[in-house]
Amino acid sequence: MNLATEIPADAVPLRAPSLETVGMTKIFGPLVALDDVSIKVKSGSFHALLGENGAGKSTLVKCIMGFYTSDRGSVMLDGQEARIRSPRDARDLGIGMVYQHFTLVPCLTAAENLVISRADAPAIFDWKKEKPRLESFMDRMPFRVRLNEPVSGLSAGEKQKLEILKLLYLEQRFLILDEPTSVLTPGEADEVLGLLGDMARRGEVTVLMISHKFREVKAFCDGFTVLRRGRMTGAGDAQAASVEEMSRMMIGDTEVRERAERRKRNEAQTVLDLAGLCAEDGEGRPVVKALNLKVKAGEVVGIAGVSGNGQSALVEVLAGQKELTDGGIFIHGKPFEPKRRDFDRFKVFGLPEEPLKNATVPRMSVAENIAFRSYDKPPIANMGWWLSPGPMRKKAEELIERYRVKTTSPDSPIEALSGGNVQRAVLARELSGDVDVLIVANPCFGLDFASVAEIRGQIMEQRNRGAAVLLVSEDLDEILELSDRVAVMSGGTISYVAPVEDTDRNTIGQHMAGGQHTAEH
Repeated sequence: MNLATEIPADAVPLRAPSLETVGMTKIFGPLVALDDVSIKVKSGSFHALLGENGAGKSTLVKCIMGFYTSDRGSVMLDGQEARIRSPRDARDLGIGMVYQHFTLVPCLTAAENLVISRADAPAIFDWKKEKPRLESFMDRMPFRVRLNEPVSGLSAGEKQKLEILKLLYLEQRFLILDEPTSVLTPGEADEVLGLLGDMARRGEVTVLMISHKFREVKAFCDGFTVLRRGRMTGAGDAQAASVEEMSRMMIGDTEVRERAERRKRNEAQTVLDLAGLCAEDGEGRPVVKALNLKVKAGEVVGIAGVSGNGQSALVEVLAGQKELTDGGIFIHGKPFEPKRRDFDRFKVFGLPEEPLKNATVPRMSVAENIAFRSYDKPPIANMGWWLSPGPMRKKAEELIERYRVKTTSPDSPIEALSGGNVQRAVLARELSGDVDVLIVANPCFGLDFASVAEIRGQIMEQRNRGAAVLLVSEDLDEILELSDRVAVMSGGTISYVAPVEDTDRNTIGQHMAGGQHTAEH
């Protein structure tokens, strides 16, 4: 291929560049992570990069950013080949990235974070010179942050804005955003993406956004590219293509289970009652504060909230991993202690976040992990202690088939399974009997479409059978899809509760914004 002359790093114009990857290929041992991927991002566009976990999105942007060196292929910037051997090369060419997790120094002010990000940052700051320059820079920007405020005192939305401002301060005009709204309220997400969209339309920046939220893609993006299993499977106009078309490009011909129909329910009795719960972190700081919530039979109550407002601590309390300092948990009006005896007695089951870490023993077999709830009961146990591997394996085989767990054998270590299949195996264990209370936390995080549909369908089926379901999720779309009532957790307590038909995304977002200064540390 006859490519044009390489671009000198010091000749990058301060305008929105176009970027292409040509035949990008990256191989890790036996894994072909990228296979001849060519994408085009036009100058001044807001482009979405879509694909499920493992599709190759992160590998592609790491090749563009210089974290990886591709085995074959090239990056074209404004039609000319750009040699990017390190992140510094990318920065010198005006390519910057906002990562999922903040890269700011919390104890420094916003102004100090901006100045230290420069390659020529001075050892001693001359604030008489720096402050006017920073103010002049801020005056040209579409949004501001408080320059003299320590980053630790900024909200999540302000931190995300500062990350973007840092790239613009460094004169980077091709911006890669990796799931940029995962820490933002709906209002903050729409504000930040809307302002970046305005900048792109003015030709000031080009944006490539990795996202799994079709609502944001349809609202803010003009183009999209889809990767699946390391290959490009589609591209097009984000406004013209339907969500169904984009999702089909992502999942191929995979069969996706239909979600169970939501059955209408009559007024039911309260099953789960969280009464004045209080808990502390390891340093004695309150993380759950006088929390009250009731869940009825045949109802899903979804807890929404910005990450770090006590949700994880609440789940740990309900799982018996964190002690209560005050308050009580009641099921059918009777006190519940989160111990094995009461989990069985009250038919309480759960699907925790990161099940491989929190709900399994990774090196034990799939069959052994499925047996955790029944290993000391007949027919697996005789005389209360003698384990019979035959019945244990037989039950595991039945549940593996019923819950469509893809494993080479019931004897395979569960850590060898994909994330979706680990989740299915835990579901098989937790939902195979009668369920009165189901507690689930971020059940679909990082999973493929088919697994998401399967797990949400299972949750809805338990609700329809009369279980009281408490769903804790940072995915507001998931909350709105599954819940009968929505609660918002802010500053360690429940700040808002409403039937899903009586609320909306903006109202929920406003209450979520009340908990910007996180309760968990």
